[in-house]
Amino acid sequence: MNRTAPARTLKPGAAPEAAEGPVAAAVRLFAGFAGFGAGTVNLAISSSLFAGTVGAAGPGQLAAGGLAGLWGAGLLAAAVIHLARGTFPDNRAARGTLLAAAAVHTAAALFSAPAAAGLSLSHLAALLLTLMIIAALAWLRRHGSQASEAGTSGAHPGRLLLAAFAGAVLVAGIATPGLAASTAGQFAVPHGEHGSTPPPGGHHQR
Repeated sequence: MNRTAPARTLKPGAAPEAAEGPVAAAVRLFAGFAGFGAGTVNLAISSSLFAGTVGAAGPGQLAAGGLAGLWGAGLLAAAVIHLARGTFPDNRAARGTLLAAAAVHTAAALFSAPAAAGLSLSHLAALLLTLMIIAALAWLRRHGSQASEAGTSGAHPGRLLLAAFAGAVLVAGIATPGLAASTAGQFAVPHGEHGSTPPPGGHHQR
């Protein structure tokens, strides 16, 4: 006795699910990469604030460092979930938080002390990456459905791979100077010196 699986039926008034086009998929990848970059730069900003880059780390600076660290960790978590599930928080609260973060980075970059030039560069990198997230989400909110309908027949994995590579290079090109300008970046060991033998007498030789 042969049994056939029942055909899937759509609910009344429901439209068939459209496959995501390559353009929308590339923009989603770009938003995830920008989230990774913004999260890591915010963690670097947090380390600079905790280290007292702008003088002695007072209560206000420590609180700012804690907030920057929490925000960076939240961005990293959101980027991981976004890349795994293809969804990114895009409600009114999320958009308002991203805009507030962009405003904070702008103020910090413009009004920071001259001695904190490195921290200003980190804030500038975080600002650009945050604006990239906002722009990508705005594009998906406005054109995502049209891109899905138009791209179902022309999906090319090679083009998506090239778009992902270009987005990763762009994000890395912005995030790397911001990380290098932070306290963590200033104490990082250059790539060419990994595994090299220290000079006789160690770091205390004069």
